[in-house]
Amino acid sequence: MKVGLFVPCYVDALYPEAGVATYKLLKHYGLDVGYPEKQTCCGQPMANAGFQEKSEKVIETFDELFKDYDYIVAPSASCAAYVKVYYPKILEGKHECISSKKIMDVVEFLHDVLKVDHVPGKFPHVVSVHNSCHGVRELGLSSPSERHIKPFNKIIDLLNMVEGITIHEPERKDECCGFGGMFSIEEPAVSTRMGEDKIKRHMATGAEYVTGPDSSCLMHMAGIAKKEKMPIKFIHVVQILAAGL
Repeated sequence: MKVGLFVPCYVDALYPEAGVATYKLLKHYGLDVGYPEKQTCCGQPMANAGFQEKSEKVIETFDELFKDYDYIVAPSASCAAYVKVYYPKILEGKHECISSKKIMDVVEFLHDVLKVDHVPGKFPHVVSVHNSCHGVRELGLSSPSERHIKPFNKIIDLLNMVEGITIHEPERKDECCGFGGMFSIEEPAVSTRMGEDKIKRHMATGAEYVTGPDSSCLMHMAGIAKKEKMPIKFIHVVQILAAGL
């Protein structure tokens, strides 16, 4: 199985350790992992800012760079969801989008494709799981609270394999943290208040760490927590799964 590693902007610039952990974890399972060095942003910020048509070149470049891989794996539910859901819509009537059929968040890939029954991670800490909006509602990483279906959570399924960990979820477990890309810039006061409320709910679980599949959400909450001197830490879920490698 040939896997292309897609490292989004936020991960590359602010959380490179999540990208490294993803690579190490995929190699741990014996996969042929490639990293196209000319990869760029997926185009989501551009499209969210109202320049969707100008992101077509980015999409075409992305398609070309990853065309020879069986799967494209990213440590970002948000970016994976954008490629999967919105690339075909933007390119509709122009040419077939290849990447959207191959892209997966790393949690989704480990859980649904590899169907792993063990992870190498050891993490003797209490964590609260952050279920990000895109992961829940566009990738199906967990069951959304607004739907009356049997509850599931692929993030927790994987974390349960980590040695020494204690796992909790906050009240209103799949409510937005307030980041939302451009939303946090256009509505900073609302965004910050949403983030504060979310952090308080995570802290109420007794967690030492908040973990989840999106660096952007973690970055948003970490910034607020630092400013408000809130005693809680943040770590990408893939770093926990790969801890010790």
